[in-house]
Amino acid sequence: MENTKDLAFDTFCKLLLHTFISQTEHTSRAGRKRRDSFGMFDGYDSCSEDTSSSSSSDESEEEVAPLPSSLPIIKNNGQVYTYPDGKSGMATCEMCGMVGVRDAFYSKTKRFCSVSCSRSYSSNSKKASILARLQGKPPTKKAKVLQKQPLVAKLAAYAQYQATLQNQAKTKAAVPVEGFSWGNYINSNSFTAAPVTCFKHAPMGTCWGDISEGVRVEVPNTDCSLPTKVFWIAGIVKLAGYNALLRYEGFENDSSLDFWCNVCGSDIHPVGWCATSGKPLVPPRTIQHKYTNWKAFLVKRLTGAKTLPPDFSQKVSESMQYPFKTSMRVEVVDKTHLCRTRVAVVESVIGGRLRLVYEESEDKTDDFWCHMYSPLIHHIGWSRSIGHRFKRSDITKKQDGHFDAPPHLFMKVKEVDAAGEWFKEGMKLEAIDPLNLSAICVATIRKVLADGYLMIGIDGSEAADGSDWFCYHATSPSIFPVGFCEINMIELTPPRGYTKLPFKWFDYLRETDSIAAPVKLFNKEVPNHGFHVGMKLEAVDLMEPRLVCVATVTRIIHRLLRIHFDGWEDEYDQWVDCESPDLYPVGWCQLTGYQLQPPAPQSSRDSQSSSSKQKKKAKSQQYKGHKKMTSLQLKEELLDGEEYSFLQGASDQESNGSASYYIKQEP
Repeated sequence: MENTKDLAFDTFCKLLLHTFISQTEHTSRAGRKRRDSFGMFDGYDSCSEDTSSSSSSDESEEEVAPLPSSLPIIKNNGQVYTYPDGKSGMATCEMCGMVGVRDAFYSKTKRFCSVSCSRSYSSNSKKASILARLQGKPPTKKAKVLQKQPLVAKLAAYAQYQATLQNQAKTKAAVPVEGFSWGNYINSNSFTAAPVTCFKHAPMGTCWGDISEGVRVEVPNTDCSLPTKVFWIAGIVKLAGYNALLRYEGFENDSSLDFWCNVCGSDIHPVGWCATSGKPLVPPRTIQHKYTNWKAFLVKRLTGAKTLPPDFSQKVSESMQYPFKTSMRVEVVDKTHLCRTRVAVVESVIGGRLRLVYEESEDKTDDFWCHMYSPLIHHIGWSRSIGHRFKRSDITKKQDGHFDAPPHLFMKVKEVDAAGEWFKEGMKLEAIDPLNLSAICVATIRKVLADGYLMIGIDGSEAADGSDWFCYHATSPSIFPVGFCEINMIELTPPRGYTKLPFKWFDYLRETDSIAAPVKLFNKEVPNHGFHVGMKLEAVDLMEPRLVCVATVTRIIHRLLRIHFDGWEDEYDQWVDCESPDLYPVGWCQLTGYQLQPPAPQSSRDSQSSSSKQKKKAKSQQYKGHKKMTSLQLKEELLDGEEYSFLQGASDQESNGSASYYIKQEP
């Protein structure tokens, strides 16, 4: 790699200066350009006024200190999960009109069928998101933020939208967009973003190299009056994921024309690209008279600096090639019954994220979003091979063009040895609740499958038929030994209806005549992930996995990250593993063409906070548990404002050390 980035000094000068255009004005040679021994132009015709440089030639030749020599040299579709009750009665969702068992509805007031409807009704939401959810469509690229409206107004808006769709052949009005700029968001708040190297599954995650502040690139010169597209050299002032704050060479400490750009975009090139591509280098108009000898300035500024590898754009392109193709068949978790899988077909692939349509969905609206490396998808035949429950499709014959995805495309799990001491049915542990990812709960191993897979149930809130058991692998970072939460000062969610609080594992194990799963069976590996508290990123809302949102790392427990969605209440936070394929660098949505969900507006935050505080004031601080509402959707009650207090203790490992965070002795 070093050899590809190191260029001989004289060769580099010839390439660079071959395309550089300096200003001169000689009326006797108007309209005629003369080349020097380097083959570079000595003038351009866009400047018609006779002006003198504000700096002498001596000043322009002043030495510019190079960079350190150690651097490379330039050279749910809203389905309600219901269960028989008999005494709860029925309820109608005030948002979407869905009718279901009242006890299965969301919040204590039972006004909504799901968290999606609650969010849409109680706070600002995106019109496109509402309509997409009602229609079962993936997120669109344009969204307009609406202020809170009553149900009638929202239904009227939807009816109007349907009418617009019918008449779109006649009228094609532009949809107004309220944009979100990562650059402005980071600049105005002095945020930092997680580096690309934290995301091994993302494009360039494993080959980002040492791209950092100070790297020089060639970019379009927007401060120019020439009719053709010209370029100039800029340096990276700040990095935020894929995005870089750039400053044109020659502006020194002047940030007036700084701009943000995606490093992996098509308009950023390594120094020397213009020379090899025959593109002109022209200094910005604001500083074009600053130096009389731009050649000497550039040579001294760039000597010792580093730039992108010459094959950078090729690597970007290669890292965005995904093995999964449309029409491939896979097995994926059934979002209405978590204990089983179903056959689904890849409908689209965006940035490695798959939109899967369940095979029996005739109108292709019954879909599920996940990353191609998600532990929720498997090859055809996986369920039968390990003894997992599987819903057989009514479709007995493959549809034309559909084919099974090859097994080697799926993420491999670590092999385990279950021959000796191993997990057994009935053992207790702590696990992230798949229906409420903000909570780590008391859980039980309900069934031991083959190849190290386990069926886990959340104590106190399991369905009678076990339809909400969830499959975790023994090496999963989402299951923990008894005592994990206590030793790391995390609020452990006790079983629903359990009144002996505060919860004590020793008492609970004795009362239930149970044993804790041995600590040595759990995954204790802590990778050097590189995340720190406060870092910004783009994260999937796993309760509605088609949405990718602006998010922040708010807590780190070794390899476990607490992800907060900016602008939303803490109740929507999610515990996620540091190597989760549902986390992405800042700029990932822009790079892949996926829609990014911006933070909720300030007005929404204020109303959320006010409502939450009023609710909490009249509440007991005793945790009373939640009821499962919908598959893969939140169970926490936004309107009731349950409060979780996570102590910021010494167990928050901002450094990635593998400190002992498991309890030493079993109760």
